[in-house]
Amino acid sequence: MKKSLLLDTYLRNYSVGEKWNLIAQNTENISQVVVIPAYAENENIFSTLVSLALNQPSSLEYSFILCVVNNKKDSPAADVNNNQDTMKCLEALVRKKSLREFSAERELYQLLLTLADSKLKLGYIDASSSGYEMSSNTGGVGMARKIGMDMALRLLGNSSSLPNLILSLDADTLVQNNYLFSIRNYFTSKIKTAIVAYEHQMPLNYEEQAALCCYEIFLRYWVLGLRYAKSPWAFHSIGSTIVTSTEAYLQVRGMNKRKAGEDFYFLNKLNKIGKVQYIKDICVYPSARSSTRVPFGTGKRIYRFLSGSEQEYLLYDPRIFAILAAWLELMKTPLKYAPEEILIKAEQIHPSLKNFLKSCGFTSAWSNIRRNTKDEKTLIRQYNDWFDGFKTLKLINYFTREVYPQINMFEALERILSLHGQGGKLNISPGKTIPNLEEQIKIMQYLRKIT
Repeated sequence: MKKSLLLDTYLRNYSVGEKWNLIAQNTENISQVVVIPAYAENENIFSTLVSLALNQPSSLEYSFILCVVNNKKDSPAADVNNNQDTMKCLEALVRKKSLREFSAERELYQLLLTLADSKLKLGYIDASSSGYEMSSNTGGVGMARKIGMDMALRLLGNSSSLPNLILSLDADTLVQNNYLFSIRNYFTSKIKTAIVAYEHQMPLNYEEQAALCCYEIFLRYWVLGLRYAKSPWAFHSIGSTIVTSTEAYLQVRGMNKRKAGEDFYFLNKLNKIGKVQYIKDICVYPSARSSTRVPFGTGKRIYRFLSGSEQEYLLYDPRIFAILAAWLELMKTPLKYAPEEILIKAEQIHPSLKNFLKSCGFTSAWSNIRRNTKDEKTLIRQYNDWFDGFKTLKLINYFTREVYPQINMFEALERILSLHGQGGKLNISPGKTIPNLEEQIKIMQYLRKIT
């Protein structure tokens, strides 16, 4: 199906609709759009925009920055007012109005002056004001991203300069000055989706630094474990790192409306139509703020650490990744095996693996896949689509709950690195179950290099 037909079908059946309008001046000759949801981000978003504005003027010519200022109907008044302040600033920038009314806030004023003097092509969507708020039931970061990405799709619909890219960023995430160019330069016709390297901004106080280290080590351990298992889902799932082509966006029917975890589920779909690539030569810098806005993610984990409500220095037992590795190896040449034979072999890997697979409906799923597939290459692809990132997560959580509880973070790290042939790299002081913060920072920095 031609792209124009796919676009029409998507906009007719899957887009969030025409309720939200774009406020912008210059959208000409663009081939990539950076979508930035902003919920009560007046203190952060203009620093993010300045970091984008400091990119090369040539890359600003073909890039458009789209802010989606959003809240739900029942959002706190303080957050709504914060959004209104953000839109006043954005309106002044887009319409090229005088910035004198903002001069009392010296830091904000300087940021706005920098933006006004730049070549940044800027626009915004009002999903905050009365009548334009998001629904209390469907509102959230997923819906905000979808509003922006669907608008990006419309803006790029007639672009003849390939590739057409949608870049996902957050309002509190800074970028390097080669961010826009490097992403466009990386993409070829064969690449559909990529993630950008990331490093969380280091907080100023001790407790928040410790919280950040703990959380980022957890994120990078997850990828190390999946890499050891040779899982096709071994990539980071962070919203501010995602880049996808408009073709891929259409193929997966766009961003979801989830209130949290939207990035994980979006990448889960995208990886099924083309391997998610990793752009290592540039980096984005998300904030590590404490937050309770969403039930999980960076802000929630930082908040939980600071509250002291749970033991945070724990990671999945590496034995679970070894079981996953054995399971994935078994399924590399599966054509000759009936479901019952596979379950017997799974039980030989670990008795609980058979129980997990039965609980997931493996027998009927595998029978259907075999019945509708004639060649092994297609069979393996369809199996990977079934045993996807979500089922991988379910398997790991199942074994953690039923068989192997989480263990000390740094013991788990040593063991997973040993499985990778990199044991002894952490240099943890003897006798310490939890190293001091300086050592933790060094461990985090080492993991940044290898993941």
